Amino acid sequence: MKKLINNPDNVIKEQLEGMQAAHPDLIKVNFEPYYITRAGGPSKGKVALISGGGSGHEPMHGGFVGHGMLHAACPGEIFTSPTPDQMHLAAKAAHGGAGVLNIVKNYTGDVMNFEMAAELAMADGIKVQNIVVDDDVAVKDSLYTAGRRGVGATVLIEKLCGAAAEQGMDLEKLSDLCRTLNQNARSMGMALTSCITPSNGSASFEIGDDEMEIGIGIHGEPGIERKKIATVDEIAEEMTVSILEDGAYTRTTKEWDFSKNEWVEKEVTDEPFKKGDNVIAFVNSMGGTPVSELYGVYRKMKEVTDKHGIKIVRNLIGPYITALEMQGCSITLMKVSDAHVKLWDAPVYTPGLKWGM
Repeated sequence: MKKLINNPDNVIKEQLEGMQAAHPDLIKVNFEPYYITRAGGPSKGKVALISGGGSGHEPMHGGFVGHGMLHAACPGEIFTSPTPDQMHLAAKAAHGGAGVLNIVKNYTGDVMNFEMAAELAMADGIKVQNIVVDDDVAVKDSLYTAGRRGVGATVLIEKLCGAAAEQGMDLEKLSDLCRTLNQNARSMGMALTSCITPSNGSASFEIGDDEMEIGIGIHGEPGIERKKIATVDEIAEEMTVSILEDGAYTRTTKEWDFSKNEWVEKEVTDEPFKKGDNVIAFVNSMGGTPVSELYGVYRKMKEVTDKHGIKIVRNLIGPYITALEMQGCSITLMKVSDAHVKLWDAPVYTPGLKWGM
């Protein structure tokens, strides 16, 4: 293992100390337990947007705390869900009086712990809603999930909902927006190499020098197929076609019903893409792939979307949701309206994403 670390046990603490030192104007880090909030404190009268998950995916989530995105983030240990007390205290610290929306990636630990944290916060009189993101079309019921995994769409949702929260959208409408954006998004990833967690010191899975894994998860979970490495055009086309041709997907979600004061299950169906749709396209590095190669992926992806009559109206290209140093990429397409595009264009100022300020 070759990493720029000291003691593996102190990686998260030292990372957070570095973030605090680098961005004191944007974020404030609490260390016992770990959570990150905006430096200026709660946004009074606005819904607080919170997310979190295992570390190792930076800049997600802590790098997206700031104006126009998250109000707080909860980092767990590497690839490990944060605890309910982290999430609960983050909600109390970020709450500005208009409630809290938790954006939760669909991993069993994240879902369970955010539910417990929501109940703790509501016992304190804070109105909380949890919306689960499950956009990965590659596999269902993976190592860490029941249903599809939450991956690249999380970044786009945090940006769009962050802009809406900044404009004063209330909790009910913001939850509806978050739910709609998730239904409109699909992703797929691939890997050329594994990654190494500091505590383990060895590759999380073995893969041959001439092999690639299609449909990989952001923790190194197995995908749908391992095969010989192909050209970037072949890889990008396979992933993009898989996304565009994914059919209607129905699943059961669990959200808080404020009228019944309990968690209620509801059935939701994601409709497939169709000719004439406008989308935001996100080509993401898994951490070890250079941006130059991502543009090669984007080139072919756009060619495929054009052939399907899908118009890319905005894009994001770079390492925004990573898996440590894994070489690979993911593609996310999200169907958007003109109103969504305006939210995307709204100013954002965080350690990991900045424009319009």
